Amino acid sequence: MISSKGLSVSGISKNFQSGGRTVQALDDISLSLPAGKVGVLLGPSGCGKSTLLRMVAGLEKPSEGEITLNGSAVEHPGRDRGMVFQDYTSFPWLSVRDNVAYGLKINGDSSALNEGTVDHFIRAVGLESFAEAYPHQLSGGMRQRVAIARTLANYPQLLLMDEPFGALDPETRWQMQDLLLNVVRKERTTVLAVSHDIEEALYLGDVVFFLSRHPGRLKETIYTDFKTNLPANDREAFLQSNDYRRLELHIRRLMRDEGRDAA
Repeated sequence: MISSKGLSVSGISKNFQSGGRTVQALDDISLSLPAGKVGVLLGPSGCGKSTLLRMVAGLEKPSEGEITLNGSAVEHPGRDRGMVFQDYTSFPWLSVRDNVAYGLKINGDSSALNEGTVDHFIRAVGLESFAEAYPHQLSGGMRQRVAIARTLANYPQLLLMDEPFGALDPETRWQMQDLLLNVVRKERTTVLAVSHDIEEALYLGDVVFFLSRHPGRLKETIYTDFKTNLPANDREAFLQSNDYRRLELHIRRLMRDEGRDAA
């Protein structure tokens, strides 16, 4: 029996109308992500990863199926879910502190503002020295830290991330991956992320959901339990692990098979 705590996606399909015909983007996807875990949607371009993420966010409605979070149906956007996009979404006219506080202010959450929630998450993402700076004064990695802090300040039950580190250089991306893992472990946040990078998916994810090419179907669920035997955030040990190499090769074969089928 699947626990009601966490994310449940049951029989999700999604159809679009294009040029007078119906195009199926997703076909009968079912998956579950336990509370407090990190799940990653991985697969070739056009497999519907971002479409599925947007449906979990409530930004799009499925054609069939049901999505629940901690036992409650997802039918529209809500404060129980927060989303971080690949593009930098900080408000340029607001300081780091005011950006992080933005969601709390518009929701009238004065108790969180008074209890130091904003400063807590600014510290959590390592921006305490830049609290009064403006986005144009920050690097790309710092601006994504602002977006993560602003989203987490609302204490969402589920953090959704659509390739949030895709525009960053490799070194900054690695730093942001470690930052994310540290923060979500401390806050015990459930995360569902989209990635196109195999190494990132295996490094971040407790579980990787591999989707097949158009229409997107759940082809395989891959667990990364081997990381429990490795030092936390030790990328060198992770990359040198025989289990990592085995799973990376396996996923590359899945990608190659999808490319062959498409051809």
